[in-house]
Amino acid sequence: MNKRQARYFAIGSTLVATLIFLGLTVDSHRQFPKLTNAQNITPAVTLGKNVWHKNNCINCHTIFGEGAYYAPDLTKIAQQRGAPYLRAFLKDPSKFYDEQRHRRLMPQQDLSDADIDGLIAFLDWVSRVDNQGWPPRPITVTGVGTAAGVAILPQAALAGPSTSVAGSRATDSGKDPVALGERVFRSAAPACTACHSIVAGVDMAGPSLAGIATRTQQTLASPAYKGKATDLEAFIRESVTHPSAHLVTGAMYSADGVSFMPNTYEKDLSAEQLGHLAAYLATFK
Repeated sequence: MNKRQARYFAIGSTLVATLIFLGLTVDSHRQFPKLTNAQNITPAVTLGKNVWHKNNCINCHTIFGEGAYYAPDLTKIAQQRGAPYLRAFLKDPSKFYDEQRHRRLMPQQDLSDADIDGLIAFLDWVSRVDNQGWPPRPITVTGVGTAAGVAILPQAALAGPSTSVAGSRATDSGKDPVALGERVFRSAAPACTACHSIVAGVDMAGPSLAGIATRTQQTLASPAYKGKATDLEAFIRESVTHPSAHLVTGAMYSADGVSFMPNTYEKDLSAEQLGHLAAYLATFK
């Protein structure tokens, strides 16, 4: 190739690369409204964005992976925690965590009710943006023992045919209701793992489910129980579909007689899925 040919090749390559870049840019802008749910940017969302910036939330938190990593990524927090939890938390973070134990240093922002509602609306909008699966896993509030990045499961959860080293069943999952229940536990929207640990003593946004079978028998026998369940499976179903029927004591779990747990699972999960989930949780003695 002589100098003239090399020059033409360089010019042609530059033009082709420029056209490709411009084409991708135009296509990206064409898809932005759909990917970002731009039609759902309401005045409340705009107010919440302003509250987010005014209070420098990004100095500690991240959204879409952008920001500081001192505190959890909040990209999906609205779906993982729900509005009642976020509202109570933003009003008084100190009720949720002991700073000495959890090392939580969330300051009291003294936000108005309107600012809190706006911030929740903003975080809800953020959670619904198509961000290609970010973040890759739910945030946790307290540490969970892990092995190879997978939460260590109690032996009760590992019992049964063919389990992998991570604790999930690799075979017979199509027939084993416990294995199917574990799949529901990890894949429901929002995933149960976003708020519940299955390790004793590790409480997250919801109480640990380790030992739920034993605790349920005690709960059902207690005069303080106000729900309608009469056995373990019915209690688990009730807890999932009507979480406010019986409230677990603790500021992190409810406010004003309403559980922070989402009340959408009754419509989002089928009766069969609820049965599988109950079978799985019943193994935690």
